[in-house]
Amino acid sequence: MCGIIGFTGRAAALPVLLSGLRRMEYRGYDSAGVAVVSAGGIQCRRAVGKVSALDAALAADPVDASATCGIGHTRWATHGAPAVRNAHPHLSPDGRVAVVHNGIIDNYAALREGIKSRGGVFRSETDSEALAHLIREKLDDAGSLIEATCRALQNVEGTYGIAVVCTDAPDEIVVARKGSPVVIGTADGASFVASDAAALAGRTQSVTFLDDGDAALLKPGSFEIRSISAGAAVVRPATPLDFAPGAVEKGGFEHFMLKEIFEQPEALENCLRGRLLSEDGTAKLSGLHLDAREIASLSGIVVTACGTSYYAGLHGAYAFEQFAGIPARIEQAAEFRYRNPIVAPDTALVSLSQSGETADTLAAVREAKRKGALVLSICNVVGSTIAREAGRGIYLHAGPEIGVASTKAFLCQVAALGMMALLFGRTRRLSCEDGRAIVSALEALPDLVRAVLSQNDKIAAIAEKYAGARDAFFIGRGYQYPAALEGALKLKEISYLHAEGYHAAELKHGPIALLDENVPVVALVPQGPGHDKTLGNIQECRARNAPVVAIATEGDSAVEAFTADVVRVPPCPEFTAAVPVVVAEQLFAYHVARLRGEPIDQPRNLAKSVTVE
Repeated sequence: MCGIIGFTGRAAALPVLLSGLRRMEYRGYDSAGVAVVSAGGIQCRRAVGKVSALDAALAADPVDASATCGIGHTRWATHGAPAVRNAHPHLSPDGRVAVVHNGIIDNYAALREGIKSRGGVFRSETDSEALAHLIREKLDDAGSLIEATCRALQNVEGTYGIAVVCTDAPDEIVVARKGSPVVIGTADGASFVASDAAALAGRTQSVTFLDDGDAALLKPGSFEIRSISAGAAVVRPATPLDFAPGAVEKGGFEHFMLKEIFEQPEALENCLRGRLLSEDGTAKLSGLHLDAREIASLSGIVVTACGTSYYAGLHGAYAFEQFAGIPARIEQAAEFRYRNPIVAPDTALVSLSQSGETADTLAAVREAKRKGALVLSICNVVGSTIAREAGRGIYLHAGPEIGVASTKAFLCQVAALGMMALLFGRTRRLSCEDGRAIVSALEALPDLVRAVLSQNDKIAAIAEKYAGARDAFFIGRGYQYPAALEGALKLKEISYLHAEGYHAAELKHGPIALLDENVPVVALVPQGPGHDKTLGNIQECRARNAPVVAIATEGDSAVEAFTADVVRVPPCPEFTAAVPVVVAEQLFAYHVARLRGEPIDQPRNLAKSVTVE
């Protein structure tokens, strides 16, 4: 959600800070700011809106261009409306300390009252400003910025990723983490901190992720990590930064989302590469660290996720039951944490998160570990918190995903879950012959996607007919049910058109009351189980004059009796058919949003990585 960037070194800090903020614009935010430490003290500039608004504020009122240490922030509002007074960085009343903060301080009201009782005056409505006051209060007695920060944080309840600068130590940045990601790196006499490794692309070759309870002192070209509570030195491993600066550029596409839709064949190839064993009809997933006996002993699987990952998880739960014969269910991550679920010791919890930092999913992982479950993760970001805490799992290798609306990560999650279900099935009841057929189907996924991408212009023409709609339904059965949910989510996320996904059988249990000539229905009807039943549901829609867009298998002429708006997908097995169908939905949503003139990569109120509950 919010973004943190920091730099200390021999070069000018401001260009590094602004570049890092621009690379994190995709995360979703409503204001931005920077603070640099100069001979005259801390100079801070903030603005509501995009980083371009901050550029204008700096042009009107420049900061010291020679300053070599500073911090920056993009804010997604929680406490207090988007306004300059609530934008970060926040300064202590004497201007001696500046803080940027991601997360939520749960006890901020009590902290504010205590600070006010000691004469403190607040200039914002945020919970974050309390941190600047607390650190300043501890500074004189603590003797160092890192010690003052650690003492202050021992009074704080909630989540935080913070970066702090101080006039007392003009070349130092102190950072700390509890529940909100912080990543640091060094190169050529410089040190960097960010909340997102993408902000450091091209700046450093490797990064180090802080764990919860860590604080770090950054100086030019070096850093040291310590425990916030104990004060003891801590060592954390370095992780190679696995993408180049060009990976976060549009590469000639109008939007990041369109670029990422067209990157999906290669993303799937990277996800599948080296993991499918054709001869044995199984998958090799070394990161799970599971032997055959452990897999055979499982009595149930719980898949937990939020948003798009939830729909991929629902698809995966079907595959676990079909291939492995293991009872599987999908749990919304926040519900898993708070409803005290029953988790048997021989249950595996599979957690899905594109970023690996989703707060509710991370909480579900920790709850499952407390209950003794075997915890596995599927993430896209190497070194992310969920991946590290689970300790076992699969990286997607989908590459950076900049558009807020997930595309290639969703498809790779479906593929990864399919490989996991195949492995579990071959360990339990699936024959070698059936396993080989599944391997072949998974290997065909990139070409299935390419076949749909070749219809981009046709899909754009269909989208033009429905771009003016106010409502839309998506319907499907079996594996197409999660595809319907995902298609509706994509449309509402980026076009702001109200859309709902339903199991096709649910249509007549209430939603059909809303159908008329102004409510298009996107019907997912590839060949397979439930095909004829869904055709019957299309007839019900047409009987209410609702226009239909059908996504159907090549050569299936039955849908043409109901609509001329048909997108074709290649013939494929039932469990892989959702992949090309979802790509068609992605393109449909993209073109509707483009025609409506919406900000596709950064939809309002949304953030790429949801690190607060």
